[in-house]
Amino acid sequence: MAKVRFLVVVSMMLTSLVPTRAECQEVHGENATFVGHGVALVWGVLRGAREDETQVVLRVALAGGEYVAISVVGVDPFTQRRENFLVMQALGERVDIRTPRSTFADFPRREIHFYTATDRHARRPSLTVYFMGLPDTTPEFATEVALVRYLNETMAPLISTKGHTP
Repeated sequence: MAKVRFLVVVSMMLTSLVPTRAECQEVHGENATFVGHGVALVWGVLRGAREDETQVVLRVALAGGEYVAISVVGVDPFTQRRENFLVMQALGERVDIRTPRSTFADFPRREIHFYTATDRHARRPSLTVYFMGLPDTTPEFATEVALVRYLNETMAPLISTKGHTP
């Protein structure tokens, strides 16, 4: 019996020495622009000839962070049903994610997951920036040229701040 207690105590001690992975940090994004925690995000809408052709564009760029991959998931907050809008891919310098605006009706919560090199292999994000619907401040554009100009001009000062973490 003493041997069993000894083994249990040693096992507990060894378990407590094993480093655990830090929890994923969740940050609530509220506006059409977001910068912090090493990333920058800008939302824009490209209106289509019909509403079902209208696209929401989310531009994501590094702003001093060490993230190597990104994924985007839509979530129905009532049923918790999830839809992958961007499966995990390399982040690179920047990425534009396009989704039909109509998808916000069924999946209003958008989770943008960021992965460090270590977390990418574990398939667990280090950072999640989430939005409860398309931000009200998101501008709409009639042409691709106007949208791209806005994304470029709005993103430039955000990434120059290098992702100041509040």
